[in-house]
Amino acid sequence: MSPRVFADLSPLRRSRDLRLLITGQSISLIGSQITLVAVPYQVFTLTGSSLAVGLVSLVELAPLIVLSLIGGAYADAIDRRRVLFITQVLLAVMSAALAVNAFAGPALWPLFVIAAFAGGLAGVDSTTRRALIPALVPPSDLPATAALNAILLRSAQVIGPALGGVIIATIGLGGAYLIDFASFAAALVAVALMRPQPPQGGGTPVSWAGFREGIGFLRRTPILQGIMLIDINAMVFGMPRALFPAIGTEVLGGGAGVVGLLYSAPAAGAFIGALSSGWVGRVRRQGWAVVIAVSGWGAAICAVAFVESLAGVLVLLAVAGFADIISEVFRATISQAVVPDSLRGRLSALFIIQVTGAPRLGDLESGVVGALIGTQLAVLTGGLACLAGLAAIVMWRPGITRWRVDALGRLPQGE
Repeated sequence: MSPRVFADLSPLRRSRDLRLLITGQSISLIGSQITLVAVPYQVFTLTGSSLAVGLVSLVELAPLIVLSLIGGAYADAIDRRRVLFITQVLLAVMSAALAVNAFAGPALWPLFVIAAFAGGLAGVDSTTRRALIPALVPPSDLPATAALNAILLRSAQVIGPALGGVIIATIGLGGAYLIDFASFAAALVAVALMRPQPPQGGGTPVSWAGFREGIGFLRRTPILQGIMLIDINAMVFGMPRALFPAIGTEVLGGGAGVVGLLYSAPAAGAFIGALSSGWVGRVRRQGWAVVIAVSGWGAAICAVAFVESLAGVLVLLAVAGFADIISEVFRATISQAVVPDSLRGRLSALFIIQVTGAPRLGDLESGVVGALIGTQLAVLTGGLACLAGLAAIVMWRPGITRWRVDALGRLPQGE
């Protein structure tokens, strides 16, 4: 396969620890994506409310923010491998608790409580993984590694939700949660086999001053502010995830299997985009690439509002996912090139709060708007708001479109 078209696999050949990290995560992520479908579907079947589905994501937000910040501080203070291992154990416990609730009732309130704790722990997990990556590969491999991570995540997001819909329909919600619980074994083994990963320079002690140092770096770096705000805007207004159960069951007239396909479709498009990402290392105007990709995302989401066939909706969501992954690869490359190793845990925490917190706010936004004005109109207005917000951010931070790397892909240039 030509590296000019297909994903560059050379970072995996060169880094043993990267291979371990990706192998273990590839299995555990599929289980997690099964649960990602199971929880909102269970809430929707218990309540019949898209607003309740949105509220599940909202209750995860505060734990996500707090635990991500704490996890990021510890990722800059101690062995990052140890932080990752402990987090996997606790996430497995959360999946077991969901299974117990499903077999025992189920009750609605444990879904909110467990989702809140699991959301916070997932923030620690993602923060630590993001901080690890630049230590595992040389700077020239960062775009290719970002694409490989995208392939990993999106393939799980394709397989997991689609598989989750089938599992829920055949063996039930309790069985789906147990499969997620079992999948964490692979991640634990992989992390245990990795070499120790202490932060460079011996680490920064966990303190309030350390938190302020991370915030201060972000305030002094406009390009980071710009790419974070672009993604927040796209996810809050242009991600109609909380409406997928209503779209699947009411607009398209399907059941759990159709809902699972809706959750999988953006990831399928993203997977195709990541798999064909061999060209990303040659792009120098990376800021412009982010802007163009997010514009494509917003336009595709707007078009979903006018389509009432399953095939049409799936294609448009896949197009949106393709655009999203291109944006993600370039945003990750820019941020990892800019942030020094001593700050990567804390800055990764801020990015993970943004990346995982914004869709939860988006779930609330789309759930509330959908309840007020209807499902399809909520999708349309959200896509239009995404495009308008993108234009405003580029006007506020014009340095985004001037960002570039040199001919060797090493030294970032621009704002």
